[in-house]
Amino acid sequence: MNKRKRKKVVSLLLSSALMAGILAGCSSKEETTSGGGSKSNDKEKLTFLIDNQTQLDGINAIIDAFEKKNKIKVEIETRPGGSEGDNIIKTRLATGDMTDLVWNNSGSQLQALNPEQNFVDLSKEPFMENIMDDYKEAVSANGKVFGIPGTPTNAGGWLYNKKVYAELGLSVPKTWDELMANNEKIKQAGKTAVIGTYKDTWTSQVIYLADNYNVLAESPNFADDYTANKAKIATTPAALRSFEKLAEVFKKGYLNKDFLATGYDAGLKMLADGTGAHYPMITFALANLATTSPDKIQDIGFFPQPSDSADKNGLTVWMPAGIFINKNSEHIDAAKKFLEFYISQEGIDLYTSKIKPTGPVAIKGIKLSDDVYPAVKDMLPYFESGKTAPALEFLSPVKGPNLEQITTQVGSGISSALDGAKLYDKDVEKQAKQLGLKGW
Repeated sequence: MNKRKRKKVVSLLLSSALMAGILAGCSSKEETTSGGGSKSNDKEKLTFLIDNQTQLDGINAIIDAFEKKNKIKVEIETRPGGSEGDNIIKTRLATGDMTDLVWNNSGSQLQALNPEQNFVDLSKEPFMENIMDDYKEAVSANGKVFGIPGTPTNAGGWLYNKKVYAELGLSVPKTWDELMANNEKIKQAGKTAVIGTYKDTWTSQVIYLADNYNVLAESPNFADDYTANKAKIATTPAALRSFEKLAEVFKKGYLNKDFLATGYDAGLKMLADGTGAHYPMITFALANLATTSPDKIQDIGFFPQPSDSADKNGLTVWMPAGIFINKNSEHIDAAKKFLEFYISQEGIDLYTSKIKPTGPVAIKGIKLSDDVYPAVKDMLPYFESGKTAPALEFLSPVKGPNLEQITTQVGSGISSALDGAKLYDKDVEKQAKQLGLKGW
């Protein structure tokens, strides 16, 4: 073959190869652009990082229905809970290795993740109009809203045995004094008026923490002033009152005699059996009660921690963990579609068909089924009338690590209410400085 012919053949071969490459590239491009990065025959995929402590039955029910309605697959990855899981989230966000959707606590623990830098602002999405303002506040930074509620809420207050109330002719108290009068009647009847389970020291905090609605009713700016070091618990009468209520229950002898040696599970049994009439508790305990005493769950009611004035009663709410969209996700539109479905009536119905709620949802206009626990029905009027406030930890990043030890001291008469408040003011100071908050 002469030189000219060889050049012509080589040229034709190169042209053919180039054309094949171009055609292959076009074909590949056509396949990948349909469906947001996957072949047209495949579903678009969302990845979702959730801690391994979260009950997945309700979430999986939502995912199954969502996948059937949309050509979008949702794949769950799990991480450990606690500080180990927090560090995994921070590392994955920092390295750009985060999933499309992220499950994380609302309130102060969200702020530690720099939400403006890492999560999609949802404040202008139409589906966010139905989210309760209290919840939005718990997932906001600088006027931007970043998450939807992943579960129903819980509330802090007083679980009570309805049969004991009926037997003794008692009415649900509207003031703290009325509650103390009920306790006296219960004590005189030979029953435990207030169940104390300080063997599990975290339970000693509830009377203090559940009072936050009442604190804010008296001192509306307390959470902001507290965060900015402009207000102290010991010198704010409304906040000090929370410690005083804890101390009063002990002073008047309303706790079971062995409250320092009694644990949470034993306390639930006392409430279910009616040997104890009241249990200051967060309502996630209803799920435990339904498991351990299913035949008694209908006997358990709930009321908020009363204030000193009947016209100021309301509910202190523990805001649920949220679902957030990674700002660097390549599937933001699909992720928004998932969030919208998740908080729809259909989504909530699917969730609650698998997991009975232990509190109302933080979404307006959603109806819960008629077979919810009676204690949850007791909470609904407060949500419907807007008489709710988040627990302080959802309004302020300042929460001292030693609170449960301090409330145990106050709740067992070792420290006075004022001394306990002063101790806690010192405790939060250390934490506020570690967080680098202004004013500390």
